[in-house]
Amino acid sequence: MATVDRIMSRNLLTTEPGERLQDAAHRMVDRRVGAILVLEGERLAGILTERDVLRAVGTGYDPASLVSDWMTRNPETIGPEDTIDDALGLMDHGGFRHLPVTEGERLVGIISVRDLLRAGVQDATPRGV
Repeated sequence: MATVDRIMSRNLLTTEPGERLQDAAHRMVDRRVGAILVLEGERLAGILTERDVLRAVGTGYDPASLVSDWMTRNPETIGPEDTIDDALGLMDHGGFRHLPVTEGERLVGIISVRDLLRAGVQDATPRGV
């Protein structure tokens, strides 16, 4: 069975809790990603997703708002050795589209629903096509 490390992204976009929400959102747009990982030092403190940004904008956020005001704290994580099916189940059950990948306390990647879809399509493609 395929594991998370096979399809996770290692090119991580990160921020700190004290960054302005608007600046983090601009960096997400520039990188064309739906989530930014929030670190306190080297520890994963949270994740800020496009849904969090939309919630902030939809409720009339203060332009001085910080990432820490809107991020999801202590997000669920998965290990790189876990299966893609494990990731899919966790994301489906939790209702989220991005899942940080950790080894112990160390952040090593992120997996998205898009990554899972690509993996499913590749696995479904007949060999030699």
